[in-house]
Amino acid sequence: QVQVVESGGGSVQPGGSLRLSCGFSGDTFAWYHIRWYRQASGKERELIAASTDGGGSTIYVDSMKGRFTVSRDHAKHTVYLQMNRLTPEDTAVYYCSAYDLRSRNSYWGQGTQVIVSS
Repeated sequence: QVQVVESGGGSVQPGGSLRLSCGFSGDTFAWYHIRWYRQASGKERELIAASTDGGGSTIYVDSMKGRFTVSRDHAKHTVYLQMNRLTPEDTAVYYCSAYDLRSRNSYWGQGTQVIVSS
């Protein structure tokens, strides 16, 4: 059974950095795109980044380009979201999902909270 587990959230001051991890298990990692989303309080969940098995990665939100990067460790079946120069607007619950290219099913983690505050 596919499982996706986020970790690495926490509280940080503005300007700080965090690295979130998305651990994958239960199937062949190469068949899955890993996507990062976030949901701020009172707002809809938004897609912010994605990683493919071919090594490609995309940051979708303009305000994150240049601050956030996505990387994929094939050996560890883990995708990382490195977040730098964090602002209070980045405060949200961050989720990752594993999208199965064959079945088109998505599997979600439980989310990890990020709080950016002075």
